Amino acid sequence: MLQELFDNTHQHLNYFFEHVDMKVMEEVFDILKSRPGMIILTGVGKSGLVAKKIAATMTSTNTRAIYLSPINALHGDLGIVTDRDVFVFLSKSGESEELLSLVPSLRNKGVKLIAVVSNKESRLAKASDRVVYLPLEKELCPFNMAPTTSTTIQMIFGDVITIGLMRLKNFSIEEYALNHPAGRIGKRITVKVRDLMIKGDNIPHCKPNDKLVDILVELSNKRCGCVLILDEGRKLKGIFTDGDLRRTLQNLGSDALNESMEKIMITTPRFISPDVLAREAIKIMENSLSHEVTVLPVVNDEKQVIGLIKLHDIIQTGI
Repeated sequence: MLQELFDNTHQHLNYFFEHVDMKVMEEVFDILKSRPGMIILTGVGKSGLVAKKIAATMTSTNTRAIYLSPINALHGDLGIVTDRDVFVFLSKSGESEELLSLVPSLRNKGVKLIAVVSNKESRLAKASDRVVYLPLEKELCPFNMAPTTSTTIQMIFGDVITIGLMRLKNFSIEEYALNHPAGRIGKRITVKVRDLMIKGDNIPHCKPNDKLVDILVELSNKRCGCVLILDEGRKLKGIFTDGDLRRTLQNLGSDALNESMEKIMITTPRFISPDVLAREAIKIMENSLSHEVTVLPVVNDEKQVIGLIKLHDIIQTGI
């Protein structure tokens, strides 16, 4: 049964994409992008829920948009509407009385009206300045009644328009971060390496001429899984990890303990800047082709080590 429903959904969406009028879509997009005021969306029932979602997504991507309840609009909330705005009706039938009741007052305010409907001959379509026709083959509902396919294509319309406006503004990841300071999204685009890195005396380090036997305590006590080999100016010369310790002991036996770090260290360690997003640090760690990387030295513009970031600490943030 589910396979049949998925196939039907696929068919209904193909019908929409095959029959949508892209010329009209582009014309409506031009209106939305050029209007100096807000994009105000409304709808009744399930279409109203879709309108709320579209308005919320637009707002989060720096397009000034709100959802306005048609009932509340008729009882005072039309005061927020100006002749600089665009008013977008979402309605499958285009015959909802609550929406039609808004038209005269909006006309009096000089607002641009756009009807997004699946019935080109509806009263709402005829009463609006522009009509976006969303071709609907049928609802997924076996009675062709419950809003299913119709709300899906409304959502597609809203998402495409929203991302189009977002791209037009050259909306940056930094701006996105300012709008999403909390939750997993906020962390992914705001938390930087400097916020999570180990600093100061907690960084495990040694000199190039130190012997392995002398740095074992540093390796063990700092619990970072590595030791950074630094020169006198704190510039990174190499790295030596728990895994390197195992491999060195397997290859050299007890003689390894008297080897200097410069002879057994990895001389081409990956490193990262403190101002890079923490999620980028994960990508660098995962892109290691030779062996697993779970730590990254953090260096400043002068290549001096100022910290160490661990995969474990990034994961714990929920990023």
